[in-house]
Parts: sequence; C-alpha cells; structure tokens
Amino acid sequence: MTWHWDFDSLELGILHKRYKRFLADVTLQNGEVVVAHCPNTGAMRGCQQPGSRVWLSRSDNPKRKLAWTLELVEDNGDLVCVHSVLANRVVEAALHDGIIPELSDFNRLHREVNLGAKSRVDFRLDNNASPTWVEVKAVSWCVAAGLGQFPDAVSVRARKHVRELAALASSGGRGALVFCAFHSRIERIAAALEVDPEYAEALSQAVQAGVEVYGLGVDISPQGLRATQPLSVEGLD
Repeated sequence: MTWHWDFDSLELGILHKRYKRFLADVTLQNGEVVVAHCPNTGAMRGCQQPGSRVWLSRSDNPKRKLAWTLELVEDNGDLVCVHSVLANRVVEAALHDGIIPELSDFNRLHREVNLGAKSRVDFRLDNNASPTWVEVKAVSWCVAAGLGQFPDAVSVRARKHVRELAALASSGGRGALVFCAFHSRIERIAAALEVDPEYAEALSQAVQAGVEVYGLGVDISPQGLRATQPLSVEGLD
C-alpha cells in the first residue's frame, strides 16, 4: 500500500496521562516511562484515556527538548491520529491525487499563503483562472455511529479562519474548507454545535457566503496515513 504519509518505525506504548496540553507520560514496551510531546491543541476528546495503547515516533535531533512525539492513540479498537499538522500533508497529497474532484483543477499548489495583511491559509491552488484558498482542519473526535465533530473544544482560532474564508468568498474569491477525518471510525462530519455554537454559526454563514466545505476520509495505521475518499459534511444548510 502507498501511504500519503509514512510513519518511520513507531514505538508502541501505554498512555498514563496527558497534561499541560502538550505533554504525555507513556510507558514503552521495555518498561521505560518517557515524556512525549503531544502535537494537538484540542481537548482530544475520547483519545486521552489512561491505559490506552499509543504509538510514538522518536527524533534524534539533539536540539529537541523531547525526543518522543505522540502520533496515534487507540480508541475502543479504532485508531486516532492526534498529530493534527499531518492533516495538511494528507490533504496536500489528496489534492494532487484528485481525491476531492472539485479541488482538482490546479497546476500549482502553494503552502502557508498570506491572505490579506494578517491572515494565512494552508494552501492556495493556482490555475489559469482564479486561485482557490484552502484551509484544513483535522477531525479526531468521533461522537457516535461514525459521526465526527469539529471542534472538540471552543476554538477562537478556528472561528477566525472560517470567517476569513467567508470574507474572501463575499468579495468574489473562492475559498474552501477541508475537514480531514483523523479517527478511523469517522464516516461523516459535522460542526460541534454543543461544544462551540459560535463556530457552527460562523461555518453556516461561510457556506451562505459561498465557501465550499469538503470532508476527507483517511486510512490510519502505525505504518502511515492514506487519504481514501470524500466524506459528507452535514448540517450546513
């Protein structure tokens, strides 16, 4: 199988606790307890239960404070990728592979592009007409029956991003939001109305302004991540 992101020899362990948002204590298979970097700013609902199996990557970079990084967590037999930045890598590969047909008409992709004086978006897709600005969000919270929700905590930053896309669309530009499913049980996606109603409202207003919203399914394994197919995004009316 060809992966859109390859993990290089992950180490299996058991999660003790996540704390101070970016730290996690993990016992490795050899009994050693290590402190790992947790690359996720969200609440990690459903995927920070003590005793869960986790997979860590190790860096040999001497400049890093922590050699270990928390990559995957097992949630009731399903795998969750908690390294949210990797969603950008998976979506980028999916765009090049044409997995989201509506976003396949481009001849050049730019990363981390300025939008206005103070804003940045994850990608700009250029073609011979006008560019498309694309923002990516990793969805790691699976509520029930295959439904993934975003965000899993109140997110002022996520509101800002979706409002910037709405402003772009209102002025005649093309903006798109891609929700990347980082929980292997997610089959469809929706805004987490009960967690962040202001974000849900901002997303609805963005759609009314013309922002396009897409979902992306992902195969998750200790070997790697692979974008699979578009997923439906519900509750946008």
